Amino acid sequence: MEIQFLGAADCVTGSRHLLTSGPHCVLLDCGLFQGWKMLRERNWAPLAVPPHEIDAVILSHAHLDHSGWLPALVQQGFRGRIWCSAATRDLAEVLLLDAAKLQEEDARRANKGGWSRHDPARPLYTTKDARRAIELLRPVATGKPFDPLPGLRAELTPVGHLLGACAVTLRDADHALVFSGDVGRTDDLMMPAPLPMTAPLGTAPDLLVVESTYGNRLHPADNTAARLGEIIRQTARRGGKVLIPTFAVGRAQALMLLLHRLRDEGAIPDDLPVFLDSPMAQEATAIYTAHRDLLRLSKAEARGFSEGVKPVRKPQDSARLSRLRGPAVILSSSGMATGGRVLGHLAALAPDPRNAVVFPGFQVPGSRGGKLVSGATEIKVMGQYVAVKAQVHHLEGLSGHADADGLIAWMRQMPIAPKQVMVVHGEPEASDALRIRIEEQLGWPARVPQAGERLRLQDLGTVRAANRR
Repeated sequence: MEIQFLGAADCVTGSRHLLTSGPHCVLLDCGLFQGWKMLRERNWAPLAVPPHEIDAVILSHAHLDHSGWLPALVQQGFRGRIWCSAATRDLAEVLLLDAAKLQEEDARRANKGGWSRHDPARPLYTTKDARRAIELLRPVATGKPFDPLPGLRAELTPVGHLLGACAVTLRDADHALVFSGDVGRTDDLMMPAPLPMTAPLGTAPDLLVVESTYGNRLHPADNTAARLGEIIRQTARRGGKVLIPTFAVGRAQALMLLLHRLRDEGAIPDDLPVFLDSPMAQEATAIYTAHRDLLRLSKAEARGFSEGVKPVRKPQDSARLSRLRGPAVILSSSGMATGGRVLGHLAALAPDPRNAVVFPGFQVPGSRGGKLVSGATEIKVMGQYVAVKAQVHHLEGLSGHADADGLIAWMRQMPIAPKQVMVVHGEPEASDALRIRIEEQLGWPARVPQAGERLRLQDLGTVRAANRR
């Protein structure tokens, strides 16, 4: 068994890990690169192995940095099955179709406006490609072994973070590995705490591949709900609007729950209008409701967390929303302001100091969200520069990722130590900080792989012995 790190090896995006075992090739996650342009350009680069030679994909969860390159993989010749949990399958359908639509719209706008360097501008993939990828999704039950290919055994273990998100265990006749995907928090608003990893399929793991998004940070101890309530009250008193760029899947639902609780507690005005301007978030909310048995909410909250939120469906209604008089809260995708309807709201609301822009959770460096929380005084939106005079707030406490302590606690629950840990899916500083903590606090050998690096699992016993010497 051999693994090659094709994405998320030197950055916090583009999760792709290629596993080979005998004649089989399996891709663990198939994510989009996001953030800095030099990372986004990797989405156009050919994969290390021709897609038609990949036999299967196993998804940890539906977020686009883990699933969003699937339509490109299919476009380039992949025809195998894509294994995932049932909730991941439902969310991935929504996310992939929306991503394709946005890319097609961006290409059309670029061609119409003449502001692309490519002539003509073209999308990375189309809606047709996304639909073909969706047809290959194969949901399986969590906690029960399955065979993605002859001679390979796999199992999905829920880890919080997002509806349907799971760690992946995979083994062949000789070796086993655990891939964490993205690990959630024990105190998440909606998702249960991550389940501990048992011995993978009855054997000791040779390798653990673990994410490190918050590998060098702890979540703030301040009351995030109280802070959001205060921002909304102050902005409403100024007569301004609160724009919350939000991921349509997971974050939007958590924010609606939070606003629902703030209203019930009297922490925000009961008559303050709240708009959900994201068709994808509206679809995802229906999926969350359908899978409410996977949530940690009471039955009443699971049914009613979106009550009082006004959905905005038509593009023309979205265009009018920013021009409405009086205070309001607008939830709109995408969460890092990389595309979607939120761009129109940013262009309209950012120049007015009465307004506030609130970014909940992690912002990839180089994205518009990353630039704004770093203090940018202007941003480029659809080819035009927009002054930023609105107040910009960053609520890191709403992240769905385990922080550094949470990641160590999750790993500590493993009953058998892995022979090697590879730390992925983090900025270099975060990944290296987690590597050091794993070695010092758990006593496990840990490394941060380079992009494209290969690792043979049969060599890990030798590596560990050398490390001990």
